[in-house]
Amino acid sequence: MKSLASVVLLCLGCRLTSSFVLEPPHMWSKLILTHHWPSTFCSMEHCHSKFDYWTLHGLWPDKGQECNSSLHFNETLIQDLLPEMQKWWPDLKIPESSRFWKYEWQKHGTCAAKAESLNSQHKYFGKALELYHKLDLDGVMKKCNIVPSETYYTFDLIEGNILNFYNVKPKIQCIHPKEGKMQILGQIEICFNSDFQLDDCEHSETDTVNLNVKGAGFSVCDHATPVYYPPLKVYYPPLKGKLSV
Repeated sequence: MKSLASVVLLCLGCRLTSSFVLEPPHMWSKLILTHHWPSTFCSMEHCHSKFDYWTLHGLWPDKGQECNSSLHFNETLIQDLLPEMQKWWPDLKIPESSRFWKYEWQKHGTCAAKAESLNSQHKYFGKALELYHKLDLDGVMKKCNIVPSETYYTFDLIEGNILNFYNVKPKIQCIHPKEGKMQILGQIEICFNSDFQLDDCEHSETDTVNLNVKGAGFSVCDHATPVYYPPLKVYYPPLKGKLSV
């Protein structure tokens, strides 16, 4: 009997050990594909955007940040993706730079890499682009007649159209001017489960994404406050030299 009990305990121990190996601690269960609206971002970050469509901010696991410092960013590993990334996932402050992608990889990609399906830079950035195109958020907004305008929208109109199209709940974030008469649409998150199937986003009313501007950031939009979806502001660089007459 003692030997039988020992075998049972040994088998249970093996199962527990195997389970622990297969399920890394702090493994994420959800991915957040985050889009930001360039006009709103640049109004806070003092940049001049030429992009008049929703661009990628990042692909974020719901657990962990900067998970593996040994996974260094190497741009040469994603050379074939760079043309797409420059167009759809640009650094809005310094469009010709790879600094933004390095930051996203180190902060979020190294955590996403706990899954075999995303365990390299190429897999991570490639999957983010694939999901971005699959969603086509910019196209969906236009199909629903939600376009940049000087006329305000209701929050329920924006959220309702996105929910009806994708059949999952998004997280929509705004910038809230001190006056409080309106809020500025800034960021939209759409979530996927670990099998890359659409899933509801979870959030609390206090969720905030900080920008580099002191005291500024996106936070969950208020349901009762009108939403401003700002058009692209055309930037004319200062003239250099004398004008020809």
